[in-house]
Amino acid sequence: MLAMLAAVEEKWSLMFLWLVVAFAVDGIDGPLARKYEVKHYAARFDGVLLDLIIDYLTYVFIPAFALFKSDLLPGWTGWVAIILITFASAMYFADSRMKTKDNSFHGFPGCWNMLVLVLFALQPNFWIILGLVAALAVGMFLPLKFIHPVRTERWRKLSLPVALAWTFFAGWAAWVDFHPESWAHWGLVLTSIYLLLVGIAQQVIPQRD
Repeated sequence: MLAMLAAVEEKWSLMFLWLVVAFAVDGIDGPLARKYEVKHYAARFDGVLLDLIIDYLTYVFIPAFALFKSDLLPGWTGWVAIILITFASAMYFADSRMKTKDNSFHGFPGCWNMLVLVLFALQPNFWIILGLVAALAVGMFLPLKFIHPVRTERWRKLSLPVALAWTFFAGWAAWVDFHPESWAHWGLVLTSIYLLLVGIAQQVIPQRD
């Protein structure tokens, strides 16, 4: 809600700072719930459903709104992007096969908050933005694997620090109001490329017994 209020006032840096906080919380709430056996002690509440509701708001809805209201996508391109993001993500979040056996994601997991933050930092040409949105929307339904930095065990010793680094660079970039000369942008690009491609690399490289 704090991120949405900031977005309505077009305070983009503040909005992303709140989304970075939400991203950090999302990384620890599951392990904490399992550690303290929430499923047993609060069996009335469906943690998976609650997680999906919160994720759709913070990963999809608010970033899509920000992208639409910003100056990054002029005219009709903003409408195309916001429709692709919200509709494809709604279908993906309702897909019962979204998780793989190793706790990764089957298809791009709708982390639009991460993409949109990088777009605000780099501000590429709107055709590049539209191409990335379209490609990732399609990628949600392709047989490609995307890791969960906390729950995917394979290469977690590297993936988890990279995810923490991404969170640091994201907070740094938002804190300096996406200053074009900030070194945080390079960190965002490198960590984003790793997190985007490492799951596909795991599919290509066979796992040793």
